[in-house]
Amino acid sequence: MGLMASDETRTLKSTTAVGTAAPDAREPEATGERAVPERPSTRPWTAWTTRLLVLGIVLAALNLRPAITSLGALLEEVRDGLGMSGSVAGLLTSVPPLCFAVFGVTAPRLARRFGPGAVVCAGMAAIAAGLLIRPYAGSTPGFLAASALALMGIAVSNVLMPVIVKRWFPDRVGSMTGLYSMALAFGTSIAAAATVPLTDALGGHWQPGLAVWAVLAVAAVLPWLAFVRDREAPSAGHAAAGAEESEGQAQARPGPEGGQPALRITRSRTAWALAVFFGLQATAAYITMGWMAQIFRDAGISAGTAGVLLAVTMVMGVPLAFVIPRVATRLPQQGPIVLVLGVCGLAGYAGLYFAPAGGAWVWAVLLGVSNCAFPLALTMVGMRARTGTGVAQLSAFAQSTGYLISIPGPLLVGVLYQHSGGWGLPIALMSALMVPQMVVGVLAGRDRTVEDEAGR
Repeated sequence: MGLMASDETRTLKSTTAVGTAAPDAREPEATGERAVPERPSTRPWTAWTTRLLVLGIVLAALNLRPAITSLGALLEEVRDGLGMSGSVAGLLTSVPPLCFAVFGVTAPRLARRFGPGAVVCAGMAAIAAGLLIRPYAGSTPGFLAASALALMGIAVSNVLMPVIVKRWFPDRVGSMTGLYSMALAFGTSIAAAATVPLTDALGGHWQPGLAVWAVLAVAAVLPWLAFVRDREAPSAGHAAAGAEESEGQAQARPGPEGGQPALRITRSRTAWALAVFFGLQATAAYITMGWMAQIFRDAGISAGTAGVLLAVTMVMGVPLAFVIPRVATRLPQQGPIVLVLGVCGLAGYAGLYFAPAGGAWVWAVLLGVSNCAFPLALTMVGMRARTGTGVAQLSAFAQSTGYLISIPGPLLVGVLYQHSGGWGLPIALMSALMVPQMVVGVLAGRDRTVEDEAGR
């Protein structure tokens, strides 16, 4: 009986550690690192709390793109209403990656100080305020400033979503990444498809058609209020197992909080490859969200149908954003997925160049498949680091650097469109950028971690 009890105790401890540790986490005894307990949650972690957190993640993800795609559907009306030129409109479509780069880098520091739940809650509130204010700002600078407020909230939430998944669902990184990526794609597509009909239903003016999306952001604030005071919540897997010890007692988490130096992330080739991959896929995504509806409208397609086509492109991410992360986590290297997505993008751009109206639905589907490089990039962020601290640093570096890289793309498309009088040169630019995206994506998908390359 004594032997059986001893074995049972060892099994319980092993199960608890597996349920809470990040993939490939090293045991403290094996590495000689001292286990540093994290601060426990301010309240018990229950199954209800887990469900509320999942709801909060889904609602937050739904709000990460409507600010952008709702504008894309009404860009022509906004340009006319505010007197924008094509170049200024190109600047407007470059604001999202600029804000993501500038504000996203602050997310890990804010999360350490206030807790990730509080930061995401504040981010949702900023989105709601920005979306409500910007249509009624009355001028282009005011419109840009209110858009920046909403995009600031999106930026910090963008960076913290992989961190939250890694910390609270370490044994379900693929499925949880797929869930919020699917919700993100759904919110993106709904905003693209419904903005024009909602505008018509609200009197035909573009201002209420844009402002209505603030309601969704307000709804996203509510579940995160429950996590505002949680600085370090235990993992959901740990809580579900009924463990009574804190996550810090079950495993070691070396990092800045435990007195360990931060990763020298810029020394990692994988981190740079992932950042460039993230930047190039973001370039393609924001060009698509900002300009694709206009490409179809210039080809003779009605505004309503062009919005639906953009929605088709975005809605492709709903099923694929759930499938791709799950497949990616089962592969030692993600390069083959990168190549398939890249080929779909090249085919879609070729269709837009040669027959934008004739095969519009096919091109919309192909570009939608190609845009699923975004959930793949997020999944690789979680896979290319072993610890929660590493994921936070890699997520902030890859997204901030990536969004900086993506800033010129939409602006350059607007300039080329205005000065060439057509879409030939912009589409050629999009096609050319897809090739390096495929190359760096293969490099980022190799089976290695930033801890191995960057050191401590």
